Amino acid sequence: MAETTTATPTALPKGFRDAEQGWPHLDRIPHPPRRVPLLGDVLGADRRTPLQDSLRFARQLGPIFRRKAFGKEFVFVWGADLVADMADESRFAKHVGLGVANLRPVAGDGLFTAYNHEPNWQLAHDVLAPGFSREAMAGYHPMMLSVAERLTDHWDRELAAGRAVDVPGDMTKLTLETISRTGFGHDFGSFERDRPHPFVTSMVGTLSYAQRLNSVPSPLAPLLLRTATRRNEADIAYLNRTVDDMVRARRKNGGGDGDLLDRMLDTTHPDTGERLSPENVRRQVITFLVAGHETTSGSLSFALHYLARHPEIAARARAEVDQVWGDTRTPGYAQVAKLRYVRRVLDESLRLWPTAPAYAREATQDTELTGVHPMRRGAWALILTPMLHRDPEVWGADAEEFDPDRFDAKAVRSRAPHTFKPFGTGARACIGRQFALHEATLVLGLLLRRYELRPDPAYRLRVTERLTLMPEGLRLHLNRRTATAAPAPVTVPEEVRSEPRCPVHGTDD
Repeated sequence: MAETTTATPTALPKGFRDAEQGWPHLDRIPHPPRRVPLLGDVLGADRRTPLQDSLRFARQLGPIFRRKAFGKEFVFVWGADLVADMADESRFAKHVGLGVANLRPVAGDGLFTAYNHEPNWQLAHDVLAPGFSREAMAGYHPMMLSVAERLTDHWDRELAAGRAVDVPGDMTKLTLETISRTGFGHDFGSFERDRPHPFVTSMVGTLSYAQRLNSVPSPLAPLLLRTATRRNEADIAYLNRTVDDMVRARRKNGGGDGDLLDRMLDTTHPDTGERLSPENVRRQVITFLVAGHETTSGSLSFALHYLARHPEIAARARAEVDQVWGDTRTPGYAQVAKLRYVRRVLDESLRLWPTAPAYAREATQDTELTGVHPMRRGAWALILTPMLHRDPEVWGADAEEFDPDRFDAKAVRSRAPHTFKPFGTGARACIGRQFALHEATLVLGLLLRRYELRPDPAYRLRVTERLTLMPEGLRLHLNRRTATAAPAPVTVPEEVRSEPRCPVHGTDD
């Protein structure tokens, strides 16, 4: 989830409906060769992998480029200086566009999909931000441990049966249960099911439909996607019913333990006394359930893929876990933050494959991007985070390689700000950032301590796109560690954040 200003409407001013009007000197921005009239830059493109197509064009065309599809022009940005300039919130704001706007039928003015001018964004943000304070996070930790134990029990059964584990599927079960139980007191029973919970199926359906809407001309969508549209409406109806049942049960039981749902239902704004409306509560719950597990499951899956492919890195991370946690069966909240190298592994996975791989920024005034590209108020561009994270001028000639030491203290200090953006930017960067990082670091530590990971030698990383990214078909074999060897010496460096924390608890939406 991604950035902000206060009351500037995200909807483009009248007349600024596309890049031709918002970018006066569009001819300065390169585009792919062999454009087709009406269709645009479609030759060689795959509608199933638009993000990876854009990465390919980015390598060919440079740090700012444009693509045209069905008569609409889009500007893409990934150069570090350009991205840093667009992080200036006195001139730029979050833009709700492309696939994000396609999610508004289900998420409405929830934190992720709200337009900047919609009042419920600020209200929900102010009400919910304390739910991600350090004190609140420490309260979530025991439930995270409980859900992780369900995962390891499941993996132990798979290991005993001689089966490889379905990494994306199991990480999705883990993260869905974690956010649903910590935030809303609801148990989906994911690990007791052979197939994904219907909530996950409907969630994936809505994300995939939002992606498909970008690949067909808008006037033809009702005709070309008639069946898919009906299915999407059914998926949205199921998500709504599920959340309504959760809220109804909470009200019937007279409240919970002060979790996110309690905050949504009972907390008033500290200044205005306002409460979230029932409709907005539903939208916020759906937003948290979807965004709160979909991106984290992808991050964990990519991290486990790279750990399995790099046994020397896995061994180093495992040695750190053995040293820092020792014989502690259930590590405490504070012990997770001490896994500095494990966190580097996670950050490096997020660098190569940020699971929310793009965010859009719009000009809130007439301006010039880096003093070169004029932009009229309302003009916008899409930040390609995976290419920003692969910029060789920032990350070196080996930017495509997996190396967690890019995030050691000295390396982080040497990099310019705004070069690592897996959670978006500004006050509307992901509100659940610290929740996701704590959960993922804890889970990686627990899995490294318990198992050795063996990859399938025939597997080659394939990335599936449904607005978020996930490794496709990733399965790993496990060896159970029967005894923990004496911990190898590990140098635990000082903790360094790769980006400054957001003013409100380091997170936002």
